[in-house]
Amino acid sequence: MNEKIMIGWRETLSLPDLGIPAINAKIDTGAKTSCLHAFKVKAFKKEGVQWVRFWLHPRQKDDSEIVICEAPVIDRRIVRNSGGYEEKRYVIRTEIKIGTEQWPVDITLTNRENMAFRMLLGRTAMRPKIIVDPDASFLLTSGDNV
Repeated sequence: MNEKIMIGWRETLSLPDLGIPAINAKIDTGAKTSCLHAFKVKAFKKEGVQWVRFWLHPRQKDDSEIVICEAPVIDRRIVRNSGGYEEKRYVIRTEIKIGTEQWPVDITLTNRENMAFRMLLGRTAMRPKIIVDPDASFLLTSGDNV
């Protein structure tokens, strides 16, 4: 991807490697790292490599759909949330797709059950691919996953 794409402050994106065809994300320029809603998080070894299995509700305000995901762990980091609390989180690297563009991003896993969005896309995932229009929503996607 050579040119930057313009997106709104919220977009529907997909995480194809995790089997998530659509999830609404808040595009958060105030957050350094990206995070994804996860619960029942369990680490395990697969052929000598640390992996993590987690469950996720991909739709906002809807717990009826559950996707069970697995991914290799690339790190564990202490992340300070917007309330100032620190939490040690697993970090995975996976492909995200917004519109026709796709690239790998690092994502931390945390329980976002009570948050408005199941995913935040942080600055490091945006750089150097995205420009955010804070007045717009769903510039590249329909927002049907709400």
